[in-house]
Amino acid sequence: MDDLRTTLLTLGSDERRDFGVFIQRQRRKAAGRQDSRLYALLVQPKALTAPQLIAKLYPDEPNAVAYYALRKRLMRHLTDYLLLRQRQLDTTAAASVRGQLTLAHYLFEAGIPRLAWSTLRKAEKLGRESEQYEQLNAVYNLQIQYADSPHATPLAEILPRYRLNKKAADEEERANIADSLLRLRLREARVRGRAAVPVDSILQVILAEYDLQEAFARSPSLLSRLMSITRNAMLVRRDFASFAPFIERCYSLMERRHGFAPAQRGHQLKLLYMLAHALYRSRRFAESVAYLEKGQALAAGAVRQFRELGTRFTFLLAANYAFLHRNAESIVLLESLLRPSKPLAPEEDLTIRFQLTFHYFAEGKFAKANQTLLSIARTDHWLEQHLGLEWLLNRNIGEALIQVELGNHDLALSRVRAIERTLREQFPAVPATLADAPEPAEAVPVGGPYHAVLVFLGLVRELIEDPATERRPDFISRVTSMPAFLAQEREDLQVLSFYAWLRARTLGRSYYAVLLELAHA
Repeated sequence: MDDLRTTLLTLGSDERRDFGVFIQRQRRKAAGRQDSRLYALLVQPKALTAPQLIAKLYPDEPNAVAYYALRKRLMRHLTDYLLLRQRQLDTTAAASVRGQLTLAHYLFEAGIPRLAWSTLRKAEKLGRESEQYEQLNAVYNLQIQYADSPHATPLAEILPRYRLNKKAADEEERANIADSLLRLRLREARVRGRAAVPVDSILQVILAEYDLQEAFARSPSLLSRLMSITRNAMLVRRDFASFAPFIERCYSLMERRHGFAPAQRGHQLKLLYMLAHALYRSRRFAESVAYLEKGQALAAGAVRQFRELGTRFTFLLAANYAFLHRNAESIVLLESLLRPSKPLAPEEDLTIRFQLTFHYFAEGKFAKANQTLLSIARTDHWLEQHLGLEWLLNRNIGEALIQVELGNHDLALSRVRAIERTLREQFPAVPATLADAPEPAEAVPVGGPYHAVLVFLGLVRELIEDPATERRPDFISRVTSMPAFLAQEREDLQVLSFYAWLRARTLGRSYYAVLLELAHA
């Protein structure tokens, strides 16, 4: 894979044109023309190998040394272009503070201290309003450096503000570390699936280690960090019924007591997304949509901050629509995400494709659902390592149900047996230990945390082997009495959708209609 070509292809059509013009301005005679030629060759639809590129650039006498030097020069051009573009587009408070700080440095060096100090005060005011603690630290250090100026703020006033800012900056850094550390621990656990993960103890240890237990609701940025930490724990524990009112209360308190300045819009959008997601997982779909629409309205004036969350907002909106009798709109939204001007991250692309299979399936478009699922061209091993065991299980169960609907019973049966084999091998039964043992424990059934999934798959296998089974009273009774599989408060909606399919078969009704009934029960 050519990393330079990959990077260049992330540019949109307008950006590619602008970069081509940028190269033209930088070029010098023949060398400059080669820069443009290499760029044109790298962004054409068909990828060329290094020997092919060398042959096209140096047809008379292939020169690998000159070629690799040319690549380095083109990469420098790209770096310079992106840096310039970043400075032009970055309208965040952090960028504004950095700009004021750079200007103040220049004015001090140019011997204009009065104007320099005026600029520093503007930078400090903006930094404090937008909670840019790292940038503020640099501002205060420069103020301290030039505190002997007759135009300076008294040092006795600067130092207390400097110490208070250092404390806030340190707290934010600790929250950032704790967030990353928790996500790393939970990601490692996610690969193993729902194996016993001491989420609460992990969370408590990390928060205690970084002294963050009492830090909630002090600032939008810190609240966003800490809600992210808590949410990551809830994603494993699945306790969204508790998390949703908690984050809703924290958000409302922050909005009512302190509000969100325009410079804090990015933090507000992250909080709104986490809140909307928790409400969705708690099956409060209309409320989730209301918060998502509020976020989209706010994002109209904060395009840059919203860009990172835009895909997830749309994805979650589509998921909500499916449970609000608006499944056709869900499909339109998700299909639009697969036609972006820039390529999506692999995980986002795969998740959107998998979610689209659910929406097509709900519409009865089984062939289209199968075609979309096949477009997830990744091995089971890759999916398990990058997206986790649970994502892989959902994909494979979905594939089995699609094959049943398409009449490919042998293929469906093969997939069900493969899933069962995987779960039995990874989570064998564990016998109980005696009460007087050092660590007494109850017996763990085969499948461990996925025992209910094995029960479900067993019923699906019976149905595939004998389709008439779905109307027999004993089979219907066993499908109806699956409370462990339908933990209403804590179970994933994807799991509910699988059960709804089985329930719909026993009732002889539309899968989508049964799903909506169960989701709103």
